[in-house]
Amino acid sequence: MSVAVARSGKKIRQARAQVERRVYPIDEAAVLLKKLHFTKFDETVELTLNLGVDPKHADQMVRGTVVLPHGLGRSVRVAVIAGGEKVKEAEAAGADFVGGEDLVQKIQQGWMDFDAVIATPDMMKSVGKLGRVLGPRGLMPNPKTGTVTFDVAKAIQESKAGKVEFRVEKAGIIHTPVGKISFDAPKLAENARAVVAAVVRAKPPAAKGRYVKKITLTSTMGPGILIDAASVEAAI
Repeated sequence: MSVAVARSGKKIRQARAQVERRVYPIDEAAVLLKKLHFTKFDETVELTLNLGVDPKHADQMVRGTVVLPHGLGRSVRVAVIAGGEKVKEAEAAGADFVGGEDLVQKIQQGWMDFDAVIATPDMMKSVGKLGRVLGPRGLMPNPKTGTVTFDVAKAIQESKAGKVEFRVEKAGIIHTPVGKISFDAPKLAENARAVVAAVVRAKPPAAKGRYVKKITLTSTMGPGILIDAASVEAAI
């Protein structure tokens, strides 16, 4: 075992030891997470929600988007697949990459130098070819998430502002970033609350019993901190 790995292991153990076995108010959790930060890089802070749903049933699928009040702390590279006047509109709105069939072909050939993809409805026949490439990465344009639209300027603006998509996984869990460890604690807490609010609004009618079972705030290398789910939901 290398010295670096040993030191890293010791630091995470020390950090975990400072997390009490209880649920924390979200503001207190954000402060504690920053206090326990021990790496030299700007870690991503992530929120994990365990939901009382069974995603194997279509009527219990939870999916949506939310624009974080304070963004993600990084620049978002947006690719827009469009034609005609929408190309100029996308360029004027700040899209990093714009194209039609040429851009579809480029992505098919393995180019993935972007963080979000927006497409106009008339281009979806061609974009459909990219399902196997973009789908597994969560980048496939979808009308439900606002990434298939003729209002490309609005979609680009939202993506650049820190729009994140969430989707429940097989085990009923949602993972979504809420910022960077360098953010002020109040901003992390506000971003996290925005995600919880969006997930609560997306509650499917078929969901029975307790909907939000557990919420955890963590960073890339840091410990997980349990959030008081009841207090967060009550404040929404």
